[in-house]
Amino acid sequence: MFEAMKATKMVAVIGNPASNKGRGAAVSEQVFAMLSEAGRERGFDVMDLTGGSFDESLDVARAWRSRYDALVVIGGDGMIALGANAVQGSGVPLGIVAIGSGNDFARGLHLPVNRVKVAVEGIVGAIACNTHMDVDMGHVRSLTGGLAVRSASGEPIVDGEGHALAEPIDRYYAGMLNCGLDASINDRANHSRLPGGSLRYIAAVLGELTHMKRYGYHVRAELADGTVDERDIITPLLTVANARYIGGGLEVSPYSLLDDGMLDLIWITCMPNARQCAKALSNAYNGRLLASEVFGWRRIRRVEITRAAQGDEPPVFMADGEYVGRLPVEVCVEQRALRVLVPPAVQRWHAARTEEHITAAIVRDGRDPLTGAFVDSAVR
Repeated sequence: MFEAMKATKMVAVIGNPASNKGRGAAVSEQVFAMLSEAGRERGFDVMDLTGGSFDESLDVARAWRSRYDALVVIGGDGMIALGANAVQGSGVPLGIVAIGSGNDFARGLHLPVNRVKVAVEGIVGAIACNTHMDVDMGHVRSLTGGLAVRSASGEPIVDGEGHALAEPIDRYYAGMLNCGLDASINDRANHSRLPGGSLRYIAAVLGELTHMKRYGYHVRAELADGTVDERDIITPLLTVANARYIGGGLEVSPYSLLDDGMLDLIWITCMPNARQCAKALSNAYNGRLLASEVFGWRRIRRVEITRAAQGDEPPVFMADGEYVGRLPVEVCVEQRALRVLVPPAVQRWHAARTEEHITAAIVRDGRDPLTGAFVDSAVR
């Protein structure tokens, strides 16, 4: 155990002072102090790489990556996205102290949420025992014409002198790429003044459901068996999921496994009525959302999403709570591209959640595990 522990010489920490409505600065100081104390006992050093902005912190984390052996991020899903984009593909493990509004990626990993002391103890335990989990990531890139933006209104990325830059999208995400109603909900929740992440998201869901649009997408997806499914999808919602949760615990993608080399394409097949919306919201908390024929589902390796001839213009895409950009894009899975520090008990929990368990849930919900189609035509 001592040799495994000794291998980690330097732990870098990035906090987010704006996380959790301003609570982040105090928590960052607490985490840094706890890790520094543990480092003195366990034989590792700690350094703070927190920058003045998301982009500055990401740039510093990338530039200094050869100088640290683990990176710890403090905050919500946006901070996890920062850390994941900093260390993806490097083998440098990411530690997560989840204190944001949604904390959905941490929740899917079975890590503690809004429990700072437990989270730090788990990170120290993972360092000491050298336990981690290698998880997939989604990779979204612009096709010709697709551009990155900074806000839901389409505010472009600018240089240091304020000039707009036509910057293409090229980023990784850990949780979900939200392309329709789900992106609008996320944006509304980000601007809500309500306390508590889950409450903000529920209010945002109810608000957005009152004026749903029918966005027009053309998708060309490579399915799990290697075949290609190409179609127009006119829908309020389109999601490319790597993880299970969004919105502080809404289980939009209950069949997702973090290390199966697949993504899940989920959409609404028709404009749902009030009863169907209420049932979907209820099922989003019990793992049965995709048992309803209101939802389409396919397990995919890659998908191109462009604009369909019909339907409304899709909103700005979001991923892990951050604004991404506009169509057209290509999304693919990067298998086991992110190493995450997890305590031994969490590592064992994930080992027990196998493909067989997911297949059983798919069959329970009446779907064919290979095609995603319902086995019978009964209305659900």
